[in-house]
Amino acid sequence: MSYNEQLADRVRELIAATENKIEEKKMFGGLCFMVNDKMLAGIEEERMMLRIGPDGYEEALEKEGCTPMDFTGKVMKGYVFVDLDVLATNKQLSWWISKALAYNKIAKASKKKKK
Repeated sequence: MSYNEQLADRVRELIAATENKIEEKKMFGGLCFMVNDKMLAGIEEERMMLRIGPDGYEEALEKEGCTPMDFTGKVMKGYVFVDLDVLATNKQLSWWISKALAYNKIAKASKKKKK
């Protein structure tokens, strides 16, 4: 599976405006953005995954084009998928990225695997 490069460029630009410790990783058949060693967002061809945390989860699910993340068949509370068609404007995309960045500041990083 490939990812939407135009959306990735837009996300890259928004994150770079406020953060400096950004890493990109190809995973899950798409592109994942890590900020401060924590997963922020993932880009697929037709949708974006965001880690928004448990507090903003229910509010996010009320938004058009937003669904629970169930990548493995199991819903992961605090993670959502957002359809590409509701991310058309910078205002729309900025709203979602700001939600993910706000949670990123308080989220715990995954434990590093020992080599």
